[in-house]
Amino acid sequence: MPTALFFTPDAAANKLLASEPLAAMIGMLLDQQVPMEWAFSAPALLKERLGGAKLDATAIATMDPAALEVIFRERPALHRYPAAMAKRTQALCAHLVEHYKGRADGVWKGAKTGDELYARVVALPGFGKAKARIFVGLLGKRLDVRPVGWETVAADWPSIADVDSFERVLEIREQKRVMKAAAKVATAKPSPAKKSSAKKSPAGNEN
Repeated sequence: MPTALFFTPDAAANKLLASEPLAAMIGMLLDQQVPMEWAFSAPALLKERLGGAKLDATAIATMDPAALEVIFRERPALHRYPAAMAKRTQALCAHLVEHYKGRADGVWKGAKTGDELYARVVALPGFGKAKARIFVGLLGKRLDVRPVGWETVAADWPSIADVDSFERVLEIREQKRVMKAAAKVATAKPSPAKKSSAKKSPAGNEN
């Protein structure tokens, strides 16, 4: 097992991501609409603001929602949308309590296949299909969680799962920017069918 995940410029935050499964899971949850390093630095700040003890899903799930929101809003905020992400974090922790006795690593321990692992991850509150695939990739590439077939359900595009040094965060960000720009250009191009509405569509048109 690694001693750190190099997703942020902060050594302590990186060590936490590798040592506490809930930290990595919360970081993944928050990794949207903010830079990757902001999202994955948040668990360390959350731990500090909760008193410095090990992140505890049961404690977070049973907190007063308003109190948790205050912690997320405190400067520096844990996310661009602190209120919404405080609610999602609490929902995630409640799911862990209900299904995995409050243990984040319970999500992957016992998963015998990649499909089973993916099914467990995508069922987590706040984890859509793409995020679940990225997290499966993170587990496999960075935390040695590799049930049979995990590669087939892991993300097959550049993501945080490919980061093995903080410098790679910037490379991945640029790769994602280029991919999004290319997708935007492709979407903007008119399809042949729209160039001339007067032309009759051929029989058996395949899409």
